[in-house]
Amino acid sequence: MPRIAGTNIPENKQIGISLTYIYGIGRSLASKILASAGVNPMKKAKELTEKEIGRLRKIIEGNYQIEGELRRKVMADIKRLCEIKCWRGIRHLKGLPVRGQKTRKNSRTVRGNVRRTVGSGRKPPPAPK
Repeated sequence: MPRIAGTNIPENKQIGISLTYIYGIGRSLASKILASAGVNPMKKAKELTEKEIGRLRKIIEGNYQIEGELRRKVMADIKRLCEIKCWRGIRHLKGLPVRGQKTRKNSRTVRGNVRRTVGSGRKPPPAPK
């Protein structure tokens, strides 16, 4: 199993798809990386030679922020927004959607599956004696 940037990439998939398993690399960036390395994007990951893997590793680690470095940068950006108390920072703190979505009906992904309706928290009346 080829290991690039501290991530094991799947062997049985095309290398263009396998590179997307690395945090920070999507389909378009993967195709750019493969073009600059001169690797066929239809080739399976297990068919790559050590030379090709070395070229990919050199291009990825040298030119792009990925994995831990990118995660730290994103977390620092969110922390900065929270510290300056801007709109997006406040939304992050409250656990609400940040990018302008409505919250009346659909915001289950951000809030978790919290049901906040009137009837859901009502206790049953006590039984008569």
